[in-house]
Amino acid sequence: MKLLEEKILKEGKVLDGGVLKVDGFLNHRLDAALLTALGKDIASKFEKSGATLVLTVESSGIAVAFAAAQALNVPVLVAKKHKSVNIADGVYAAPVFSFTHKTENTVLVSAEYIGEGDKVLVVDDFLASGNAAIGLLSLIEQAGATPVGFAVAIEKEEQGGRALIEKKGVPVYSLARIQKMSANEIIFG
Repeated sequence: MKLLEEKILKEGKVLDGGVLKVDGFLNHRLDAALLTALGKDIASKFEKSGATLVLTVESSGIAVAFAAAQALNVPVLVAKKHKSVNIADGVYAAPVFSFTHKTENTVLVSAEYIGEGDKVLVVDDFLASGNAAIGLLSLIEQAGATPVGFAVAIEKEEQGGRALIEKKGVPVYSLARIQKMSANEIIFG
């Protein structure tokens, strides 16, 4: 998506360790118009999938997931990184390693919000090594639901996450695919 690529080039910063800083418009301070456009783009790609639910992991993917779900007119289910007292005991859980935070979390969703009849579109802000995606696909599998796709705002191709998802037979859609990046340049694929 040209609009997102232009925004990345204009406002994004490549930090040490292969981190792309886009929190000024994507996941800390939110550019509502941009997110609405991203959501509509994702919805147009998956409108025929029959998605009944959008699944994401807290917290940076929520805005993109919400925009896509709003455009598809379906609910969003947010996989939590910590079980709180208001989450029932019936949960599905999976380990997820965070590239950005360098920590592993067990993400979970309440069984009352996802089940066999659901067709689930996974939406996130980034796809790098695919750890979050595999964890979310595990939650879908545990629930007996069907994954209909994986949509991501920004994919970092060099880290290979796409192959892990496609190996599971799930179509992947990236709005911006970064082939290579350094402090001086970002090359889109």
